[in-house]
Amino acid sequence: MMSNKGGARIVVDDDDEHVSPTDLSELLADGTKESHDRAENCSFVKDFLRGRIKRELFKRGTAALYFVYTAMEEEMEKNKDHPHVAPIYFPVELHRSEALARDLEYFYGEDWENQISLSAGTKPYVDRIREVGQKDPVLLVAHSYTRYMGDLSGGQILKKVAQRALKLPSTGEGVNFYQFEGIHSHRGFKQLYRSRMNELDLDMETKLRIVEESNRAFGFNMMVFSELEEIGKSIQEEVQEPGLGHSHAEVMQGGDINKCPYYAAKMAAGGNPTYALQLATTLVRYPPCQVLLAAWVALLAGFTAWYIF
Repeated sequence: MMSNKGGARIVVDDDDEHVSPTDLSELLADGTKESHDRAENCSFVKDFLRGRIKRELFKRGTAALYFVYTAMEEEMEKNKDHPHVAPIYFPVELHRSEALARDLEYFYGEDWENQISLSAGTKPYVDRIREVGQKDPVLLVAHSYTRYMGDLSGGQILKKVAQRALKLPSTGEGVNFYQFEGIHSHRGFKQLYRSRMNELDLDMETKLRIVEESNRAFGFNMMVFSELEEIGKSIQEEVQEPGLGHSHAEVMQGGDINKCPYYAAKMAAGGNPTYALQLATTLVRYPPCQVLLAAWVALLAGFTAWYIF
């Protein structure tokens, strides 16, 4: 496996990498599972993935991400020569702050910087990133992993959901954040990134601190989601066109959970062939549900796929 920094070509072996239970990528996968489960049940995330997202909340969420990524990428830049940061420092391939700035200009106009501010729900996240960057840079590994690997896993599906739900241009305006132009193979890059993490010279105590910090990062993200949920309660805005999708109740006629597309999608993702067939049948019977079902799978992918693939 080879990669040259700066947007260069990545070559990945066909065989899966050999990993050990004590590798950092495996410790993170196992140690953050509960955080993944909690994130899957966050109302804001589930509504988003079902296409029920208000434009104002999407704009505010984009602003929150801008502050988070600006802090993280500035701290990564300051520590780019640190022995635990340098191997996973891929500014051309991963950095999102410039893409988010373009999205904010689309939503707010040229003076977007004067129209956004760091919210109370996002500030603790930003403050923590600044703190670890200045005092304990090895923990930037946790923040980088948590954000970038998740973005790479479900970004394309999330992009399509947002474009359809918010009637955004198909040319990408407003969703530049989800487009990693410097990466040609998401799967290959994730393999490279995990390999680089596993090669870091870390003792077990430090690895466990990184896992703990990753769980904190998930908690900070959920604080942002919770804040957006509360703001959304006071915003009167149409969130879904009639006919965009079938409601859960409509598809669940008769109360049989086996007929639920979300349940079928989850079981199919777990490798159950019966539910894989059920999922395919549902897609045929309810064509408008395709985006919703794809989004449900993205929910699993966005929070788990970066250590499966």
